[in-house]
Amino acid sequence: MRTLRLAMAQIDSTVGDLDGNTSKIVQRIDEARFLQADLVVFPELAISGYPPEDLLFKSQFVGDNMAKMHDVVRASKGICVIVGFIDRDDGIYNAAAVAHDGDLVGIYHKIFLPNYGVFDEQRYFRGGDCCPVFIVCGTYVGINVCEDIWRSPGPTEVQCSAGAEIVVNISASPFYAGRRSERFEMLASRARYNETYVAYVNMIGGQDELVFDGASVIHDPNGNVMAQGSQFEEQLIVADIDVDSVLLSRSQGEQAADHSPDSLVKIGRPIVVPVSTTSSDSKSILSPNAVTVLDGVEEVYGALVIGTRDYVTKCGFEGVLVALSGGIDSSLVASVAADALGSDNVLGVAMPSRYSSEGSLKDARELAENLNIDLRTVSIEDIHSANLETLAPHFYGKAPDITEENLQSRIRGVLIMALSNKLGLLVLTTGNKSEMAVGYATIYGDMAGGYAVIKDVPKTMVYELAEYINARAGDDLIPRSVIEKAPSAELRPDQKDEDSLPTYQILDPILKAYVEEDRSFDEIVALGFNADVVANVLSLVDQSEYKRRQSPPGIKVTSRNFGRDRRMPLANRYRQF
Repeated sequence: MRTLRLAMAQIDSTVGDLDGNTSKIVQRIDEARFLQADLVVFPELAISGYPPEDLLFKSQFVGDNMAKMHDVVRASKGICVIVGFIDRDDGIYNAAAVAHDGDLVGIYHKIFLPNYGVFDEQRYFRGGDCCPVFIVCGTYVGINVCEDIWRSPGPTEVQCSAGAEIVVNISASPFYAGRRSERFEMLASRARYNETYVAYVNMIGGQDELVFDGASVIHDPNGNVMAQGSQFEEQLIVADIDVDSVLLSRSQGEQAADHSPDSLVKIGRPIVVPVSTTSSDSKSILSPNAVTVLDGVEEVYGALVIGTRDYVTKCGFEGVLVALSGGIDSSLVASVAADALGSDNVLGVAMPSRYSSEGSLKDARELAENLNIDLRTVSIEDIHSANLETLAPHFYGKAPDITEENLQSRIRGVLIMALSNKLGLLVLTTGNKSEMAVGYATIYGDMAGGYAVIKDVPKTMVYELAEYINARAGDDLIPRSVIEKAPSAELRPDQKDEDSLPTYQILDPILKAYVEEDRSFDEIVALGFNADVVANVLSLVDQSEYKRRQSPPGIKVTSRNFGRDRRMPLANRYRQF
């Protein structure tokens, strides 16, 4: 029986940390070699980090990354290695280097360059035109990169037509809720259609707004999962692949032939590259790797934690500040921060005003005690009074309105940013996606900060996450009173969110339809929503674009976030109704 021992290293690369990324890669090569792996594979652009964006315009950066690729090649003694890097020839390419026993034996250039959603690879890269298959330990191994395997017909079909028995796809596929299931379904389909093993290795970690969840996986020729990695964890997944089962499957079945040879050649030229012929016959028995598979709200929470941890640490901060109002949003952000960074690295700041209820102050104190984080109280009353007095002559004859409400929020913004400067802590803002969508946030006030943890989390999901945190802890880490009380900004007497907005149970589905699904006014009304409510919500979303453009980056957890996914003009007079 021909068996290939394959190791998949899902690692957390940092964009631009060429030394650190390469060191991590070499360490995993050593581990794979110790486990007697024949082949070890790393994610897309593992050396440079993903996405490198306009660093790609810097010639020295590209050259330095290529030098590190050669360091990885030299580390490949006694093993075959596939690693993502930036190649440069007549242009620059998103590439996979294939190294064996200290030699560079081949390079694959990504063919299909995504240019939608969060991706803009056509801005930087040229597409490849070759679909190589490498013979590793007598096994025909096709290699492609991320988007390539989503296309059918694509490089996978070309490589299998050239004899590939295993197709390795190296990827940096960003997370959003439900994405793992979508990937698995697609990969299983590719494996079944081509009657081949499909090994998919994905990056993990946070990079600015994006989170990569890992969940690397191997599907057998029947589309079944034979090995997989955890989500949000660095891991080396090692599996023995029965290569002869591919030949058996193909001999017993009728391999699909929907694509003509001419159509496949247009995708890329198939070539076969001999690398090595034999594998060790005596290998140690593998221990099954532990797998953490998350679903629903728990995987969203995992993304928030790793995204917060990586942004804070990769930007060089040791801790964070969170303005604790006693509300559910700030309670959730503080809980995420404590999980991500440790309680000692989270400082809560309560900034009560004349409108802050005693219940909210009590809730903030109780939350801080439950999370074991420090809490400082800085009253804004004197500053607020002084501001009102200073502005009184200029406000003469005008009734109080949202101006006075925003003034309180902006005072808080000044104070927490001053604490950030003095203490060297990053401010985490606490606004959720529902508020950001309709502009229910104060620019230069509660929007002031360095990172927006729940910027892409709808309000209804905020409640789900709070309940999940408490259920996981077996206790009310987030006080029950925080979850049960009506949400309020507490900027005027007896204020409630629902005084200005529809209930979140109505608002969030309308926002999902408009922002994430691009449905029209008429289509949303046809879903059963009141036309006047829909018109008001859509108007608020359109009018608030300038605010969102000035907000901090935040973690993407839905299929379409504000920022990288959705880019609307600021000066825009188009309306649908």
